[in-house]
Amino acid sequence: MLTILFDGVAYGMLLFIIAVGLAITLGLMNFINLAHGAFAMAGGYITVVLMNRYGVSFYLCLPIAFLVVAALGALLEGTLYRRLYSAPHLDQVLFSVGLVFMSVAAVHYLMGGQQQLIHLPPELNGRTEIFGIGVGRYRLFITAVCAVLVVALQLVLAKTRFGSQLRAAVDDGRVARGLGINVSAVFALTFAFGSGLAGLGGAMGAEILGLDPNFPLKFMVYFLIVVTVGGTSSMTGPFLAALLLGIADVAGKYYFPQIGAFVIYGVMVIMLVLRPHGLFSREGAR
Repeated sequence: MLTILFDGVAYGMLLFIIAVGLAITLGLMNFINLAHGAFAMAGGYITVVLMNRYGVSFYLCLPIAFLVVAALGALLEGTLYRRLYSAPHLDQVLFSVGLVFMSVAAVHYLMGGQQQLIHLPPELNGRTEIFGIGVGRYRLFITAVCAVLVVALQLVLAKTRFGSQLRAAVDDGRVARGLGINVSAVFALTFAFGSGLAGLGGAMGAEILGLDPNFPLKFMVYFLIVVTVGGTSSMTGPFLAALLLGIADVAGKYYFPQIGAFVIYGVMVIMLVLRPHGLFSREGAR
């Protein structure tokens, strides 16, 4: 039971790191980016290529995946996304869904449709005993890395000057510009950082979630569930929602293998009936 709980926590942590960029763009920037999973897929494929073709260390691939995908996010934000910040949400949805199908087709053409595999370092394979509980070393590594990122992200958004500038830019861009805040640069950096986190999550999740060209389509619903159940007014809601859904998904597939895939949707329905605006959203908040 405790092993399942820990595996669920690790899975939930991974979901949060990938989905947090969507929570930022949707909750703080009010932009619906359904192509968020494509950035996670890019991080996964960058890791696969660097490790399998060029022999780069897994530990070095993680920051590279973050930086490359963040740079890609900054490029797309400046050339494509920025034009749609003030567009209706339907336009944003159609645009980002179009990007998803373009990325799926491009990766299928370049890398093929087969499942991609990576070989973890020996020290991350196998299990270790913690208080008598068998814990997967790689899941322990994911949990530790994600916990540090969660704390750092919360501190950046709540305690730093940049976090204050971002909130001001979202609340009233005109006033923020009048105060000397470069709103365009704040949005670009925020979008790039969220994209980089997705790339990092995709790199770490390639071994657990699997990686193929349909990755953005398969996990799009999961990322949306994390943001919807958690709410978008803070990072605490999506974090707790990711943990809850990760544990429910792992436990459901273990105890009820015939219907395990539907457990996460049942949890989503129950949570939204009880908290229709999300776990930590104020009523009426977007």
